Amino acid sequence: MPPVIATPHHYLISIHRCCMFFVAVCMTEVPPLFVIEFLHRVVDTFEDYFSECTESIIKEHYVVVYELLDEMLDNGFPLATESNILKELIKPPNILRTIANTVTGKSNVSATLPSGQLSNVPWRRTGVKYTNNEAYFDVVEEVDAIIDKAGSTVFAEIQGYIDCCIKLSGMPDLTLSFMNPRLFDDVSFHPCVRFKRWESERFLSFIPPDGNFRLMSYHIGSQNIVAIPIYVRHNISFREAGGGRLDITVGPKQTIGRTVESVIIEIPMPKAVLNCSLISNQGKYSFDPVSKVLIWDVGRIDTAKLPSLRGTINLQSGAPAVESNPAINVQFIISQLAVSGLKVNRLDMYGEKYKPFKGVKYITKAGRFQIRM
Repeated sequence: MPPVIATPHHYLISIHRCCMFFVAVCMTEVPPLFVIEFLHRVVDTFEDYFSECTESIIKEHYVVVYELLDEMLDNGFPLATESNILKELIKPPNILRTIANTVTGKSNVSATLPSGQLSNVPWRRTGVKYTNNEAYFDVVEEVDAIIDKAGSTVFAEIQGYIDCCIKLSGMPDLTLSFMNPRLFDDVSFHPCVRFKRWESERFLSFIPPDGNFRLMSYHIGSQNIVAIPIYVRHNISFREAGGGRLDITVGPKQTIGRTVESVIIEIPMPKAVLNCSLISNQGKYSFDPVSKVLIWDVGRIDTAKLPSLRGTINLQSGAPAVESNPAINVQFIISQLAVSGLKVNRLDMYGEKYKPFKGVKYITKAGRFQIRM
């Protein structure tokens, strides 16, 4: 379904997340990305409130869903979209509160306006106090790549983001600097970031929201910068007598000594494949005869003994010859590595006198990572 559908009287703008479509109905022409971003923020809020966002959970908490949408939209315009402000307005549901509301007939909506809504920093509530003051930053990079049969990179780019967990007392003013900020091809910031400072000095200056939030998203499209952290040696044939052969070996590449974990290899097989008789020296494999998808859950790669999967492929008798080989979809996670080489230089705090505990974690994951056979 296209994300934007124009009808004679309305524009229907939708996103697909959590196996559901979220649709916004617009009476007039609006920037589509503005509405799409708001819809994503709505889903993020549901996930924050209910731990997960499914059809059954939305039906179960439909009263809270209506209350949230009523606060997030004011006469069709986004108003309160920050999670910590919304939680002051509408208390997250729990069993005790649900029972109490049922007995008393009350709702989850607070009778008073959040203090942050009245300040010039609407994303942060006032009077925040913590015994332990902490600021954690997760730099997560997802590698999108297409690797050809010879192992050469056809296409590669990085979609990255910095997620924060800020638990600081008072009204701290933070400055985050990078060792190599020129890496970014495109950036998107949380509203708390002072964009003029970024344009002129290339560091992030902001008064953070309280709790968890996404500070920035970025895109690195320069293919020569994107290091491919994993390789797959593969050999597949469907033309041998009695069926076909499959031989796959997985190994790390350009990981600076970091361990590649949670590796999963997925191969959508042709319809002519009946079953697979394979042997793996690591992990487990499964083949679904209905969807024809072979999944090999490798796990962690040990460089001393590289994981391999080999064996025979059983084909339907009399089936037409397989004209093209399938592609391999790869998933992986590498901790303590930002594959672009991005490094946080330092975090400074102004406006408060205490010294917070600071931490930065780097994670590289596979995005849409495909290897052609």
